[in-house]
Amino acid sequence: MTIQVELNPETEARLISEAAAHGVAVEEYAGELLRAALRPSSSGRGHLTPEEAEELLRGMAEGSEKLPLLPDEAFTRESIYEEPR
Repeated sequence: MTIQVELNPETEARLISEAAAHGVAVEEYAGELLRAALRPSSSGRGHLTPEEAEELLRGMAEGSEKLPLLPDEAFTRESIYEEPR
């Protein structure tokens, strides 16, 4: 099915930007968004489908490449828990 949607300039710019960030064509990205919006909700089922889990993890990881790398010493018990005084 082919549909036509009118977008305001801000929404169009954001759609183009997000599609580029995901490395897909605008039409493909818009289709993914529409399919995700129409997918049955997982609430109440107690589990996610593999596709829902992948989408959730992808969303959580988005932007993580900008986080600084921490040295191994940052993950020691001493660095996490403060000694009582």
